[in-house]
Order: sequence, then structure tokens, then C-alpha cells
Amino acid sequence: MSQEFLIEAFPRGDQGRGASRRLRREERKIPAIVYGGKKEAVSISIWHNELKKALENEAFFSHVLTIELDGKKESVILKDLQRHPYKPLLTHADFLRVDKDHEIHVNVPLHFLNEESAPAIKLQGGVAHHQINEVEVICLPQNLPEFIEVDMSEVEMDQVIHLSDLKLSKGVRIAALLQGEDHDLPVVAIHKPRAAKTEDTGEGEEGEAGEEGEDKE
Repeated sequence: MSQEFLIEAFPRGDQGRGASRRLRREERKIPAIVYGGKKEAVSISIWHNELKKALENEAFFSHVLTIELDGKKESVILKDLQRHPYKPLLTHADFLRVDKDHEIHVNVPLHFLNEESAPAIKLQGGVAHHQINEVEVICLPQNLPEFIEVDMSEVEMDQVIHLSDLKLSKGVRIAALLQGEDHDLPVVAIHKPRAAKTEDTGEGEEGEAGEEGEDKE
């Protein structure tokens, strides 16, 4: 994890919808909560625009973040984020405390590499079909990957890459696989476009019909 994210937080006393609306409207902040660990939950407020800007970085969602409140810092991960139903506004955030000795569950994005140069796509006209773009992992905070790479360079036509095929760094497990083989979901596959398959089938049928006609003559 090469990047660091520091979130400036402020104590929040007033509760309720009215207080939250005033907070967003007058102070340009949003309500949030920090919970978990052996401490009580703490209600805080954070700058709306700073959080919105941080969210533009994909890594923010899969990093251990640092919240600074009253000069004290805590390590957290973003567990939930609420948005306005139709305005481009954030309305609430939940942060979960973490410590280096306890595993965390985090959704990590998948990065698909060498897709355009894969022979099944570049030379054979295949198309990549993505089933999932992120996966839940379990690991200690210090082992949390920013993303998981999926190398497409050697994926063949009609081959399916499953969760169990993903290469993980040391100490990282995929949550779904712990539930059994039935949860080994497909991640990505390369197939010919449906139109191309139809054309291939049609040509084969025409060829067979032509050969039958020649045999009759």
C-alpha cells in the first residue's frame, strides 16, 4: 500500500436529520461514525468536498485510512457510504476501526491486464466478458492489496477464469472460496461474438449441403 489517506474529523454532538441537514448546508460537512474494536462508537463530521475528492481515487476504497480527531489518529476502513438519491452529494459515511492483529474484510477491485493484446481477442476476434469487477478479501490490514491483477495474455477462447484462478499476495484469502466450491464464481471469459458464432454455424451447414448435392450428381 504505497498511498496514504488522512481524513480530518471533527466532534459531532447534535444528532438527527435536522442537525445533519444544517451540517451539510451551513458547514459543508457530512455526518459520519467511527465504530468497532474495543472502543465505543464516535459520531464525527468530515469535510464533504475533501471526502468526495478522495473517492475519485479507486485506491481509497481498498486502503487502510487514517482519521485524525482532536489530534489523535486511528486506522480505519470505509465500510459504508450513503449518497443523495439524485444530487451529486454524499450524506453519511461509516468507518470501521482496524488494528494490525485482526483480519479485515474488504472489497478489492480487479485490474484486467493485457486484455487487448490477448491472442484470443486480437487474433481470433474474441470478446472479454467480465462477470465481476471486485472481490471480497480477508487479510490483516498490513497485507491488504490495493487491487488484484488478472492477466489476460494467455486466456484462450472460451476459457473461463474463476475466483480460484486469481493470484493472491501472501496472507490474502478470498471470502467466497471459504464457503465451498459452489462459490468459486466465474470472473472473466473470452468468447466469440454471438453473430460470429452464427455465421460459422451457417457456413458449416451450407458446406455440408453443397457436398450432399455434389454427391447426388
